[in-house]
Amino acid sequence: MKAIGYTKSLPITDVASLTDIELPQPIASGRDLLIKIKAIAVNPADYKVRLNMAPLEGEHKVIGWDAVGEVVATGDEVSNFKPGDTVYYAGDITRQGCNAEYQLVDERLVGNKPKSLSDAEAAALPLTAITAYEILFEHLAIKQQNPDSKDVSKEVILVVGAAGGVGSILVQLAKAITGATVIATASRASSSDWVKKLGADHVVDHTKPLLPQIEALGLGSVTHVASLNSTDSYFESYTELLAPFGKIAMIDDPEALDVTKLKMKSLSLHWEFMFARSMFNAADMDEQSKLLNRVADLIDQGYIQTTLGQHLGAINAENLRSAHELLETGRSIGKIVLEGF
Repeated sequence: MKAIGYTKSLPITDVASLTDIELPQPIASGRDLLIKIKAIAVNPADYKVRLNMAPLEGEHKVIGWDAVGEVVATGDEVSNFKPGDTVYYAGDITRQGCNAEYQLVDERLVGNKPKSLSDAEAAALPLTAITAYEILFEHLAIKQQNPDSKDVSKEVILVVGAAGGVGSILVQLAKAITGATVIATASRASSSDWVKKLGADHVVDHTKPLLPQIEALGLGSVTHVASLNSTDSYFESYTELLAPFGKIAMIDDPEALDVTKLKMKSLSLHWEFMFARSMFNAADMDEQSKLLNRVADLIDQGYIQTTLGQHLGAINAENLRSAHELLETGRSIGKIVLEGF
């Protein structure tokens, strides 16, 4: 089968950083699905792994954790899917990724693709949807409500990095199934327009002090923060603007944080890593399948839209290198997608 992989961790400007290769087609067993890949999306996790996780000598590493595909075979313990089903998923970071024609994925990590979206549109969603859902409802414990409810809660969530992949779906989920007021950060006109389109109630500029901008909104104290990038830069601001017993959830990798600053307001800090369930074979691993199906339903009912930002063409090494290069600038809006081999 065709695949894209690497043998050494190299800068993306090096043509050997990602190369077109041929690998044996895997065989499904146990709870695994064998999926024929139709479309993929690229995430910061991809280039972080490429730069920091070299494969064993003489082997190729295949990365990628966002895909739409067709189930073509199932293991003997599979109960929720059958050949012919079209699915979407992020998968397991400890296994071969989706930058290949075929991939094995545990059925407990897989959801039914939203019927109303194209393959490319759906491929933009799984990893970020899982991350955003776990942030909102497992770490921050925001109250869920029916999407048709008009109730407004006292919860105020600040989303830092709202125009990126995770932020783009988190803002929509918060508006669709919570009563929280959503404050998004953006500094460019294009990113501000994007987050407003997705439903943000207010937008503040993250290049300027956050506290006075938020105080000027007259909403009272922020109760929750979704910190999606540069947590170390904003951490002290969070401790100032949060209400007592407020919560912070982050996904990035700050070098150091002074957590003693959380004590006076009894604040809590949560670290979201969507691969935790699959890496450690968690007892509730199937929660990811359930939430992907929940998100698919919300999409098909018209409450959430795709976060596709750019379509870079076919799945090959040249186009994947372009996608990684764009992501490494930190200025992409929405998700980068590739489709077909």
